[in-house]
Amino acid sequence: MKKLIIILMALIAYSTQMLADKVAFTASAPDAVVVGDQFRLSYTVTTQKVKDFRAPSIKGFDVLMGPSRSQQSNTQIVNGNVTSTSSITFTYILMANNAGEYTIPGASIVADGDQMVSNSVRIKVLPQDQGDSNSSSSSSTHSSSGTGVSNQDLFITASASKTNVYEQEAFVLTYKIYTRESNLQLNNAKLPDFKGFYSQEIEMTTNARWTPEHYQGRNYYTTVYRQFVLFPQQSGKLYIDPAQFQMTVGKPVQSDDPFDAFFNGGSNVIEIKKSISTPKIAINVNPLPAGKPADFSGGVGEFNISSSINNKELKTNDAITIKLVISGTGNLKLISNPEIKFPDDFEVYDPKVDNQVRLTREGLTGNKVIEYLAIPRHAGTYKIPGVSFSYFDIRSKSYKTLKTEEYVINVEKGAGNADQVIANFTNKEDLKVLGEDIRYIKQNEVTLQPKGSFFYGSMTYWLFYIIPALAFIIFFIIYRKQAAENANVAKMRTKKANKVATKRMKLAGKLLSENKKDAFYDEVLKALWGYISDKLNIPVSRLSKDNIEEKLRNHGVNEELIKEFLNALNDCEFARFAPGDENQAMDKVYSSSIEVISKMENSIKH
Repeated sequence: MKKLIIILMALIAYSTQMLADKVAFTASAPDAVVVGDQFRLSYTVTTQKVKDFRAPSIKGFDVLMGPSRSQQSNTQIVNGNVTSTSSITFTYILMANNAGEYTIPGASIVADGDQMVSNSVRIKVLPQDQGDSNSSSSSSTHSSSGTGVSNQDLFITASASKTNVYEQEAFVLTYKIYTRESNLQLNNAKLPDFKGFYSQEIEMTTNARWTPEHYQGRNYYTTVYRQFVLFPQQSGKLYIDPAQFQMTVGKPVQSDDPFDAFFNGGSNVIEIKKSISTPKIAINVNPLPAGKPADFSGGVGEFNISSSINNKELKTNDAITIKLVISGTGNLKLISNPEIKFPDDFEVYDPKVDNQVRLTREGLTGNKVIEYLAIPRHAGTYKIPGVSFSYFDIRSKSYKTLKTEEYVINVEKGAGNADQVIANFTNKEDLKVLGEDIRYIKQNEVTLQPKGSFFYGSMTYWLFYIIPALAFIIFFIIYRKQAAENANVAKMRTKKANKVATKRMKLAGKLLSENKKDAFYDEVLKALWGYISDKLNIPVSRLSKDNIEEKLRNHGVNEELIKEFLNALNDCEFARFAPGDENQAMDKVYSSSIEVISKMENSIKH
């Protein structure tokens, strides 16, 4: 038995070592270069037992050197465990000749006796800047000289994927930063309210990814700032207003100070503030064609519909559920619920809707699940007709009608249903009692009173009137007071603003401890925007830093606290662009947000 255990442990250790020593052969190169640039193309294999390396045919580039071979090895000892890794890298120095996109196929090699092929690499070659025949990637995206930043060296574009659409047809709005400056910081951004559109923002990674791009004859580093999917809600010419950005550029300037020349290489960095505005975008929204089907649901896109029923054989007062699933891509959340025509004998409840969707560039993709619950009250055989669902198909530019199958159900008479109590499903009354027209003979003992003893006119008789009357008066006074307070929606929102913000900040604190950066910043922003929305009684969709500042002044908040609140918003919104320690930045945002909400609660006047 002992030998068997030793053999088993040896096999496990051997298989683990085999997995750890699995050989990989990979190729790497820059994603983008400029014509005239020199760059490295490397092939790395994670073993030193190699032979017969064969490079692929390299087209579109001049091979200046290679392949040069280098070996790497590393040994680590952790808690007495020794791990070793080794690899060999074959490197080429290439130069880009012509603009375009090129694919270099994988190389082949024999490693540990096995024939292996690496991955291919795709390289985008950008043209040189116009007028700079000898420029390289480093010079093609250099900062402008002097102490100014021109509109050609730093700008932001707003572009729509479509400018001619139908009502409810989705399109993507993209804000993209173009820069030739290396030291850049975004301080503030004011986006339009997208009046006339239903908007949803596309989630993006926290850290911006900068890539080279050739635009209007020059090379820039670019990144996508924000993206939105917009659904136009009306026909005609709609406009997307300009977005406003406040940015800071750090530019090195030469200094005549000998100390600067000694310690800083003769240069200082000055900060230049720059305001950027995107152009207004016109969107031509065409109305949906005439001839809408009677059962048109408002859907625009590409959809399918299916249905299912939980039971076709049941008894009276048993519930049945019919589930409709509308799947596809388009304005799924905005589609109205199709109608199921249940028999008149059925008690029908409001449907439950579950939107299982994700946002894509074409709109909302996924399923809209609708569950209908109904209860038959009498026995018999019933037919439930299929559901007719019509939508406007974007590809064919025409209306399409789909229909689900019909169901025939057999309802038998259930036992003991005269006094049956049916529980609530959605929005009906809490309870419904059936069969109250039947009364049974009481068989319990009867209490007799002596002759001449009358209840009428006794103290107990009058108490039966006085006590309910007093209770009704007290209840009426309390109810009127509560109704008056609830009717003042603005006052109720204002009273609960701090409580709601505190709840959100507690959740943000939990996300901070779990180091969930994206969710943390989202929750802090919801707390700040939600708090000020409730306090000022302004919907979040209509909030901006400008009207917040004006309203806070009207409520007697001092300028210093207004500035502190706006700074808290800015710090949270643009933390994704800030370099440095992420945990320290999150701690700072959390503490400053709690502090400013507390100060605002004590300062704001109603």
